[in-house]
Amino acid sequence: MAVMDWDTLTEQCKSCTACMLAETRTNVVVGVGVAESEVMFIGEGPGEQEDLKGEPFVGRGGQLLDKMLAAVGLSRHHNIYIANIVKCRPPGNRDPLPDEQEACIKWLRNQVAIIRPKIIVCLGRISACRLIDPNYKVTKQHGEFVSKGGILMMGTFHPAAILRNPNLKPAAFEDLIRLRDKITEICEHTKLVY
Repeated sequence: MAVMDWDTLTEQCKSCTACMLAETRTNVVVGVGVAESEVMFIGEGPGEQEDLKGEPFVGRGGQLLDKMLAAVGLSRHHNIYIANIVKCRPPGNRDPLPDEQEACIKWLRNQVAIIRPKIIVCLGRISACRLIDPNYKVTKQHGEFVSKGGILMMGTFHPAAILRNPNLKPAAFEDLIRLRDKITEICEHTKLVY
């Protein structure tokens, strides 16, 4: 598959009807952030607020994510890019089904090909199982870096999981500190902002 430019990718993604999620969406949530980022965060799919606004991670989980990222010098407005496995909201915020992920993964592959990140952080089980290892266990493997296709990948807890279980917050924050250290070590133009 040929890599698209941003405008083509966004335009084609927004008109996609490859799976049933297209029938119930309000907006296609392509992604947000800096297109030249060395660091990408990838979640599973948009929730209700994301579907309404057309931007990933803008609900309560997104607000928590933004606060945690800010604590380690990261921001969707300055130095990272955020996307999801699927670009349309699964009804009732259920997990995206395997066939929905398969229908949508080409958009994410194109985003990764355009951005060419050095690090990808998988937010939650769905993303980590799809991108790192089908048997990935976030509770056991979070914060560990794995190299795949020349990209360092790390899984961590989804912000929604932290909201449901605040006891996960210290471990998730440790993961972000590890990420910050890795960015400082291998990224050439990522400026941390405090």
